Formats: sequence, C-alpha cells, structure tokens
Amino acid sequence: MALRIGDTAPDFTAATSEGTINFHEWGAGSWVVLYSHPADFTPVCTTELGRTAKLKEEFDKRGVKAIALSVDSVDDHKKWIDDINETQSTQVNFPIIADEDRKVSELYDMIHPNADASATVRSVFIIDPNHKIRATITYPASTGRNFGEILRVIDSLQLTDNYGVATPVDWVDGEDCVIVPTISNEDAKQRFPKGWKELRPYLRLTPQPNK
Repeated sequence: MALRIGDTAPDFTAATSEGTINFHEWGAGSWVVLYSHPADFTPVCTTELGRTAKLKEEFDKRGVKAIALSVDSVDDHKKWIDDINETQSTQVNFPIIADEDRKVSELYDMIHPNADASATVRSVFIIDPNHKIRATITYPASTGRNFGEILRVIDSLQLTDNYGVATPVDWVDGEDCVIVPTISNEDAKQRFPKGWKELRPYLRLTPQPNK
C-alpha cells in the first residue's frame, strides 16, 4: 500500500555513501527530505544532486536533512559523486542510499511498474521530526524536480504547524496567509494583532505572523 500523509515514515537500516545509517536515528530531531533517483550516472539526477548540495544552507536554516536514494551500489555512488562535484561545481554533502536489494524502494513504493519495473520514479517525501510523512511529490523519471517548490512546501508546513494559518495559492515566504476557519474573529484578534482583510467570512487574509 502506498504511504499517505500522516503515516509514520518506515524505518530502515541501509548502506549509504557516508556509511551505514538507521534512518530514524539519522533523522532524529530534524525534518528530512528523502528522494529517489532512477539510477546512477543519469543526467537529470546529476543536476538534482548538485542542486541539493548547493542548497545545504537553505536546508540548514529550516532544520532539514536531505538524503537521496538510488538502486545502485555504494561504490557506484562514490564514483558518481565525483562526476556530480565536477559537472555541477559543488561538493555533495549528504548521503545517498545504496538500495541494491530494492528494500527501501519497496517500503516507500518508489517503483511504479507501469512506468518502469526496475527503476525508481522521482519520489519526494517530506518528513517531520516526529517521523511523520507531511508531504509527498512524485515526478516521472524524465522530469527534474523543482527544489524551489520543495523548500516552499517546507516553509508552509513549518509556518502552519506554529500558527493558525494556511497558505494560499502560489504563496511564498513573506506573503499573506489565510486564517483557518476554525478560529473565530474574537480569537483572531488575539492571535493576529496585525489584523486581517475579510473577503468572505471564511476567507480572511492576514500578514504572515512570524514576519
């Protein structure tokens, strides 16, 4: 069965390019972005891993650890990392799981047989510090991920966990938020001292609370 939002991310122990890890122990206390790649030495994946390395400071600001997965070996990962570093002008600074036996891929339903019976699709799992899956994004193997969107989703999740808001269409950090309908106007006066604009009783826009 496919994993759903709110499910506990399955734990596993696996070899990686940075040594053997236990997933829950490795990610303890952090948000985690776990994402899969169809194979090593593939062009789109090479650009994605380079982008992830360059975003380390952005992930660190949000308390996020990144970890990638491919069904190839640790030795292949290490050789591939040399290519990534050279072609993307960076240094890979996160582990890549070697899932040769497809154990993790199957746990996380990363292989979609109607697309490819052996290679993983481009799955993304955003997991919170309690090991709960908070968002999933799945791309076909031919389409590179948008890491700006991944960061945007993390920003939204972290904001909405701490304030009684939701984020509207195309929201980015710093823009107005929506006051959730379960908060009354009386409560909103206390919680949102900057005020709000009421377009409808159920649609109230307020400045981002933590800005």
